[in-house]
Amino acid sequence: MEKTHQTALVIIPPPTVWGPIQEIRRLHDRQFRRWMPHLTLLYPFAPKRDFNRVLPELAPVGWEQRPFEVTLARFSWFRHGQERYTLWLAPEPREPVVALQEALYRALPSFGDTRSFKGGFTPHLSVGQVAGKGRLRSLVEELSASWEPVRFTVSEVCLISRKAPPNDIFQVDRRIVLEG
Repeated sequence: MEKTHQTALVIIPPPTVWGPIQEIRRLHDRQFRRWMPHLTLLYPFAPKRDFNRVLPELAPVGWEQRPFEVTLARFSWFRHGQERYTLWLAPEPREPVVALQEALYRALPSFGDTRSFKGGFTPHLSVGQVAGKGRLRSLVEELSASWEPVRFTVSEVCLISRKAPPNDIFQVDRRIVLEG
């Protein structure tokens, strides 16, 4: 099945908890304008024109999965080489997010790119990019010292899409409610 980087299947925290996340992203995330705060589940994803075709495959996941709570309490990072890092918040517990991603992947195995990394799928909410290990350490220390954990209920997943630049801001197109 065709894939595009103009769509994704994600968890979006409720806007009521965005404030402290967006404060960090505004300063450190070069994708702040394009993406809302989110945890990526499947990306790249089906083109927007195929959303109606993939929804019947995804609907049973919503029927089977129960809503669950996660807390964004600690920072971590991915290393990209040449001392470049992505800084992110780790959802805890991670297991329900991993189980949800696994169920979505089983429904649409063509979109397993988020599972193809050495450590497999790592649930995360990106908050920025940083160059240099020393800068990474000091930023993590600084942010951790003032961070108040954010807790929310995951009750849906969202199919999002964006247009080509300059109108390349992701928008929610469809929602799949977790009914359990």
